[in-house]
Amino acid sequence: MTSTRHAVLLAVLVSAVSMRPCLAQGTVAPQAPPALTSHEMERFLLEADIVATRSSKKGVTNAKRVTLFDGRVRHDAQLQDVDIALPLFEVAPKYTEINFRDTYRYNIAGYRLSRLLGLDNVPMSVERKVSGKRVAMTWWIDDVMLDEGGRLKQKTAGPDPSRTATQLHVLRVFDELIQNRDRNTGNLLWTTDWKMWMIDHTRAFRLGRDLLKPQSLERIDRALWQKLREITASGLTEVMGTALTKGEIEALLVRRDAIVKLFDARIAQRGEEVVLFTPVAGSVR
Repeated sequence: MTSTRHAVLLAVLVSAVSMRPCLAQGTVAPQAPPALTSHEMERFLLEADIVATRSSKKGVTNAKRVTLFDGRVRHDAQLQDVDIALPLFEVAPKYTEINFRDTYRYNIAGYRLSRLLGLDNVPMSVERKVSGKRVAMTWWIDDVMLDEGGRLKQKTAGPDPSRTATQLHVLRVFDELIQNRDRNTGNLLWTTDWKMWMIDHTRAFRLGRDLLKPQSLERIDRALWQKLREITASGLTEVMGTALTKGEIEALLVRRDAIVKLFDARIAQRGEEVVLFTPVAGSVR
């Protein structure tokens, strides 16, 4: 990436929305996360020394939890190097996927796309070389209270069910946009402030052009609706760099068009006041 291209990428990602320290899967931290700007956080993930490594207990991609230290800040990150491409992938008699991909690149793409859309609930993820191999280095979430499985088991929507519901609406739109076929209860996290975090997107960004569950798209954040309409092929290509291929970008834009068309129809039928919403302070923006 040229210096000009890198500068444009940083400007888009940082200016999309101001960012508190991102988080990734884990238990309650013994101390508060460091107060870093987005630029400082990116530099930390790219350059800090790996001083400890251990296996991540969840997932099937052999992700590792590493501790990074730059002489001033110490913080954990997830290191993922999975990069699998199969012409045919069969996990059960009733599920077969053609042109299967499971790659660290999609964690980086998921983060970059979320920022372009004005969202701040996908943890920062950057591409870095570790031991000569390209990996996704993703900020570790410190103050996780429970995952979606735990929330459903407890049958709780938190202290503000309305806020929880709007965050889930954002999730559904995002997952349709990236055609996420692997959103499970373990990769949707809730922190102690009842903020939802979407993690682990290594099996997203499929080439399919149809929406998977259009019936689930009932409401949409007004700002997200507008951001979707503003995305262009050139802008998306510039932001993604090598995180997505041309074909993956083209498929994403087709799905974007389908989502916008669907919500335009919903608004025509039900009215903006029913379909569109603006998150309250402290929500996912």
